[in-house]
Amino acid sequence: MTAGRATPAFQFYTRLHLRELTGLRAASLQQLATLLERVPDAAIYHHTHQFLQQYQYLLPQPPNDFAHWVSTVLGDEALGERLASVDPIAYGSLQELRRALIAVIRGHLRQRPLARLRTAGAGQEFYFVKSISFIVPTPYRVHSLAAFAAALQQVTIDAIYFHIFEARLRLGRPDNEFSLWLGQVLGERELAQQIASLDPYSRTLEGVRQTILDLLRPHLRRARTSPEPARGH
Repeated sequence: MTAGRATPAFQFYTRLHLRELTGLRAASLQQLATLLERVPDAAIYHHTHQFLQQYQYLLPQPPNDFAHWVSTVLGDEALGERLASVDPIAYGSLQELRRALIAVIRGHLRQRPLARLRTAGAGQEFYFVKSISFIVPTPYRVHSLAAFAAALQQVTIDAIYFHIFEARLRLGRPDNEFSLWLGQVLGERELAQQIASLDPYSRTLEGVRQTILDLLRPHLRRARTSPEPARGH
């Protein structure tokens, strides 16, 4: 490996996304739970993450679409709060997240059978939408911690979104891709753990960028002041 460079490099990617109707809609809680069992993962992802894409500069973030519909259309605020408390960061896959949402709804129906009678009026049903992503490379390909920090300041928030959220849940990575590369390739395990421990759902995407840059600074200072390894002649 060339001195001062890491192999493999970190390639920053970004994503473009389209929304597509599934043709499925629910007018009641029972229908919502039943359809949650069969809609594609892309629909689960869309309805639990579109708020990050649409309201990326706002805090606090709006709840997931299921919580919003249950509270505002069906008027079931108790269930809406329970659905809003389902934390995506606690689940390692969309299937786990799907099961958690279904369990909350079915548990609520068992405890409050009359909730089955709540129905949405015509045109107010829950329409399932799926998110289709196109992943493309950016010009930023880096080999060092300093180059990573410089690129992180330049990439779009769509690139940050992809590496923090999408790669983990939709592509099945064990963690966000920044932490994986920093820990496994650069050996910056403390930094990798600090980033992995962040709750990105409680921040805007610009807030995620700034927080990671803040975490990088002391590690960059240490890297600059570390003595060069002795070389033989």
